[in-house]
Amino acid sequence: MIQNYNEFCEELIKSGFSVGCGGNDEGTFTLDMHGWNEQLPESLLRWHTGDQEHDPWEWRIRILNERDDIAYSKMFFRKGGFVSKKWYPYFLAARRGNNDFEEAYQSGTMSIFSKKIYEVLEKNGDMAVHDIKSHCGISKEDGAKFEKALVDLQMKLFITMCGSKRKISNKGEEYGWASTSFCIVENFWKPDVFQKAERISANEAEEAVTEQVYKLNPNANAKKIKKLIYG
Repeated sequence: MIQNYNEFCEELIKSGFSVGCGGNDEGTFTLDMHGWNEQLPESLLRWHTGDQEHDPWEWRIRILNERDDIAYSKMFFRKGGFVSKKWYPYFLAARRGNNDFEEAYQSGTMSIFSKKIYEVLEKNGDMAVHDIKSHCGISKEDGAKFEKALVDLQMKLFITMCGSKRKISNKGEEYGWASTSFCIVENFWKPDVFQKAERISANEAEEAVTEQVYKLNPNANAKKIKKLIYG
């Protein structure tokens, strides 16, 4: 029974990864938390309240701001998920192998919109979504293609969320709601993560993650586990 932010981080490091935080596990695994609809008066968790200690929605960005051993992004089933530094190389090995973005683009697996986003982040570093759109020249008509490309890049582990930023006025002042910021994965992790990934084959990654999922959830669905691994 996870009750606060610190407990969540501790359990996440133990498990290594989790689909979302307290939602549908997609037949694989998600850390168990309680929210508004649970008839558990002892639960302190309250979603979407802004409480840094007890609102699981806030933990996504807090983890990115405060820790360097956990990644959060839309990497599982095209929705949010967490992976620890220990386990990230296994997912890199399964989804990217030794291929870089240009090789993936040339093979036809990434779109022109993905290329625009990736190149902007590669050149400029950490950027908020609204700034990425501006630099890529995304129109309203291209909004759906942009959003799809953004998720595709996260699913293939080429980019990842790295915090949040607000818009800056002409006077240099922040305003409005904060929006998610992204960076390329190579700027999020130190080189040792990629060095470890290079020593792991896709088959080894699949076996290791599958074994871990069954430890966490003996009733996990085999097909869903494979989708969890390869995206």
